[in-house]
Amino acid sequence: MALVTFLSDFGDKDYYVPAVKAKMLSINPQLNIIDISHSIAPYDIEHAAFVLRSTFREFPKGTVHLVGINTIGTMTQGYIGVKLEEHIFVGPNNGILSLLADQDPGILVKFADIHLKDSTFPTRDILAPIAAKVASGAAIHDFGGPLTGFRKLMSRQAKATREHIIGHVIRIDRYGNLLTNIRKEVFEKLNPGKFTIQFGRESVDRLQNGYDQVEAGDPFAFFNSLDVLEIGINHGHGGNLLGLKQDSVVYINFGP
Repeated sequence: MALVTFLSDFGDKDYYVPAVKAKMLSINPQLNIIDISHSIAPYDIEHAAFVLRSTFREFPKGTVHLVGINTIGTMTQGYIGVKLEEHIFVGPNNGILSLLADQDPGILVKFADIHLKDSTFPTRDILAPIAAKVASGAAIHDFGGPLTGFRKLMSRQAKATREHIIGHVIRIDRYGNLLTNIRKEVFEKLNPGKFTIQFGRESVDRLQNGYDQVEAGDPFAFFNSLDVLEIGINHGHGGNLLGLKQDSVVYINFGP
């Protein structure tokens, strides 16, 4: 199955998304193109990386992921192909692909000049043809040579000791729920049985298994399907009601 996912900050009001898809389909009309999202805020590499990191493993191994985020600008240092956990990523060398996993990619290719062209629309003119051809059976090595290193960005990590974990809000979803960078595995290793989670004007001393285990208007905290701590207000916009925003601090204190 020739499967390509497509992630961009193009929105849905212009011609950009269909133009990129048309380019890929002109190369292989049998491609199955799946939109991950085109509602990423312009140039928001951090959000795009979060969305892609949270979803790419759900697709079959061998899927090609086309990334059209901030493809023109001072941050972008050429265009690359990456093989990571049996998935192929085609996108700009602007740091976004370094945020997808904790380990480095198994294969890293810098696309050769012969496959590049001057363009104000490189996602369509450069990346889409390569993604389509790779999804159709070509190898990313066919389009360039090995790259020893690529542009890396550092994501904020939670700090943990035996006494506490200090994390941050990394995303507020459309419901106002707040996702943090506190991972379940870290919490379970340190948790002595008693703890207090402090966020904004609220604190809780127990975890739920979902949103509806507290009354409407009450705060909740649980480890979600991504195995990160999620907090908020049931049937309320947690960000607004708690006075929290992206990068706000969340504390877990252990002990009585």
